Amino acid sequence: MTKSADKDMFRPPLNARDVELLVQKSGFDGYFSVQTFSLKHRLYAGGWSPPISREVFVTGDAVVVLPYDPVHDRVVLIEQFRAGAFAHTPESGSPWLVETVAGRIDKDETAEQVARREAEEEAGCALQQLHRIGTFYQSPGATSEQIHYFCGIVDSSQAGGIHGLASEHEDIRVFTCTRTAALAALADGRVSNVTLAFVLQWLSLNHEQLRAGAA
Repeated sequence: MTKSADKDMFRPPLNARDVELLVQKSGFDGYFSVQTFSLKHRLYAGGWSPPISREVFVTGDAVVVLPYDPVHDRVVLIEQFRAGAFAHTPESGSPWLVETVAGRIDKDETAEQVARREAEEEAGCALQQLHRIGTFYQSPGATSEQIHYFCGIVDSSQAGGIHGLASEHEDIRVFTCTRTAALAALADGRVSNVTLAFVLQWLSLNHEQLRAGAA
C-alpha cells in the first residue's frame, strides 16, 4: 500500500465524477425530504463498487451563530424543546436543550443575513461583527445538510427573556453566562448537542483575539 504525502491527506482523489447514479426516488417530501439513491462509485483500490442503496435526508443548509460579548466575556445561550430529543428518550431525561442560535437559510438569503435574522428572532440580539468559523457537514452519512458557523459580537447586558416566532411555535428561553461557566458545562457533560459544543470549543481557542479586538 502506498502512503500519501501529508499535504494530500485532505484532498481525496475521488470526486462526484466517480459516482454513477442509477436511480433516485423520493420516499417522503415535507419539512425535509427522504431520497433513496441507488448508485455505484469508484473504489480506492480500483474498479467500481456493486450497486448500493442509500437513504438520505435532503434539506437546505443552515446557520449556527454563537452570540459572544467580548467586553464582559459572556455568551448568550438559548433553551428550547426539541422533538428529536424527546423521541430518543421519551420517558427519561429532558427534551429541553441548551443550544446556540440557529436557523435554516431561506431562498435568496445569505448565511450572514440568516445569522443576523435568527439572532434577533431567537435571542433578541443585534449582532455587530460576524466572525466566520467555517462550513461543515453535520452528519454526511445521513443528511445532505451543510451548516455555516459564525461567532457574532454582541452587547449581552440586556439579553434574556422569552423569544421566538409564534408562527413557528418557538418558545425560547434566553440567558447569558460567562465563557468559563459555559466551558465548564461542556467539560462536565451538561452540553448535549454538538453545535453548541463545537462553537464553545472554537471560542475557547479564539476568545483572546476577540477580546483584544474589542479593547
